Amino acid sequence: MTNQQIDGIADKNFNTPEGRKVFKKAVFSCWLGTAMEYADFALYGLAAATIFSEVFFPEQTPVIALLLSFVTYGIGFIARPIGALFFGHLGDKHGRKNVMMATIALMGISTTLIGFIPSYAVIGVWVPICLVALRFMQGFGAGAELSGGTVMLGEYAPSKRRGLVSSVIALGSNSGTLLASFVWLLMVQMDEASFKEWGWRVPFMGSILIALFAVYIRFHVKETPVFEKQKNEMMKLRLNNEKHMKKDERSFWQRSRAFWTMVGLRIGENGPSYLAQGFIVGYVTKILLLDKSVATTAVMIASLVGFLVIPLAGYLSDKFGRCITYRMFCLLLMIYAFPAFMLLDSKNEIIVILTIIVGMSLASLGIFGVQAAWGVELFGVKNRYTKMAFAKELGSILSGGTAPMVASALLAYYGTWWPIATYFVLTAGIGFVTTFFAPETRGRDLNKIEDAI
Repeated sequence: MTNQQIDGIADKNFNTPEGRKVFKKAVFSCWLGTAMEYADFALYGLAAATIFSEVFFPEQTPVIALLLSFVTYGIGFIARPIGALFFGHLGDKHGRKNVMMATIALMGISTTLIGFIPSYAVIGVWVPICLVALRFMQGFGAGAELSGGTVMLGEYAPSKRRGLVSSVIALGSNSGTLLASFVWLLMVQMDEASFKEWGWRVPFMGSILIALFAVYIRFHVKETPVFEKQKNEMMKLRLNNEKHMKKDERSFWQRSRAFWTMVGLRIGENGPSYLAQGFIVGYVTKILLLDKSVATTAVMIASLVGFLVIPLAGYLSDKFGRCITYRMFCLLLMIYAFPAFMLLDSKNEIIVILTIIVGMSLASLGIFGVQAAWGVELFGVKNRYTKMAFAKELGSILSGGTAPMVASALLAYYGTWWPIATYFVLTAGIGFVTTFFAPETRGRDLNKIEDAI
């Protein structure tokens, strides 16, 4: 069976009324969970860029306080690959559903508790300890949340629409960013004293409500047909050929080309993404000293634009292929970097807003919409969840999780933006080069045991 042959199970289920009903419920569940994850992370990014330096690091200079805020921001990304291995293994062994209930609950609890951390004036040096602990918990759950939703969507989707359907996971991330930016925009309209004292805490505390609803929805979602088929086949192997089973279990470490390809693709997306929606927000607010609402408005508008950009990217990957579509997004990001910082330095609010919107549309939205289906198709069914989740989160550590921190350090050392723009081009360039070594997987049979390469 070749890579271009289709996954008949998902196609067959989609053609029945009951199958379409289950499919829609799974899609909604994955969208909601990813929206929750990205609302949490977007909230933390916005807070780190606009208020944490004042509440938690008031004794530092603006640049150093911003750097410290993004250091704690990066801690969550260190925890993500650990969570990816832990929950990914459970998801491959016992199923996607229960794992995804656990991850969303863990994220909701940790995000809510961040809203209860006292200020530096109250607990002093315990502030960074609390931030690090809760960000670690948040990242531990998030490490398998995004990939779990991506795997579930990919394994439910009809093969010819897998790019479009899988892009729903990016729509979830976009919805979370939109929700976070909208709520944050409302909060920053408060007077400065109230916002600093308690206003910024409200969105964090309210995240528990979304988490509870998401757990409820996921409780009623069925396992994917692809996983159910794999589980039945593995049970037969255990009964009939235990020796073959032991040999096959070593395949996780023996086959690594698809894994490192996914890492490279992730760097090309995640680095520019977190520079566009994380560091640039802080740069505009703390360094260029524009009003807090400027960057927040840009993020919110970009999130609205994403509801068009994301499905378009998924559709294009179905029509023209994953490789060429991803490659074009990486190339556009490389072209974008230097002009973007030139435009930001104009301090013209309209130009700044448009610059952020374009950056997010390319990095945080479009390219992410292509990556979802491609990541699922790169891996075989037996270790798909673990491998894809670990590869994505390792790529996040090497790019997204550290990008705002590295950019802040470059700014503190050089005092200018050009090294940051160079770093932007470098991360996007890694993704661009990786596409020339990656296979075209459009329409691949997801029931296959082996990886695509």
